[in-house]
Amino acid sequence: MTRPHVLLSVAVSLDGHIDDRGTERFPLSNAEDFDHVDRMRAESDAILAGAETLRRDNARLLVYSDERRARRIADGKPEFPLRVTVTRSGDLDPGLRFFHCGGERLVYTRSARTTVEHLAETKTFSDFAEILDDLGARGVRKLMVEGGTSIHTAFLEAGLADEIRVAVAPMLIGQATAPRFVNPAEFPGGPARRFHLEDVTKVGDVAVLRYFPKVTSERA
Repeated sequence: MTRPHVLLSVAVSLDGHIDDRGTERFPLSNAEDFDHVDRMRAESDAILAGAETLRRDNARLLVYSDERRARRIADGKPEFPLRVTVTRSGDLDPGLRFFHCGGERLVYTRSARTTVEHLAETKTFSDFAEILDDLGARGVRKLMVEGGTSIHTAFLEAGLADEIRVAVAPMLIGQATAPRFVNPAEFPGGPARRFHLEDVTKVGDVAVLRYFPKVTSERA
């Protein structure tokens, strides 16, 4: 069975935060980078975000460009990639925008029942490797993971991420309790291991870094 290529996508401030402590999502990136993210979504077979990201951002995980959606259809693909969320409790607000737009939706849960069974396919899981196996069996070859913190941590801790795209915004959040890219964890290779840096791109005032976490830097 072929597991999908897993791309983690995140925008961070210079001091390492992905958001501030406010109730509304804090825009770290710029219009050019948002468009680049939309292109990557269009190139993906599935987009995944955790339940907390859906709750906090009311995220839809859509491809917004009409041209890109039309190109997907012309290529024999669904208009939208499969949209996936992961929840431990199964307790999701049925009113979230995720459940009322776009194409197919899939909910992985550790609970026997969810509050959204009437709105999406639901499937129980034990670990993230099992999720990748199931997505691979569904024909997903490229999975884009858009957070949040606990989801990114889980993929990296289990050694399941193939690529990390980090958009570094020229901003300082300055709040000790603001959310970060990952939580403390025992990552493969420990703190001394260096990831391979594939490239760095300037996107307006944002620096986009691509890392391959399964490849150790030659300079380690």
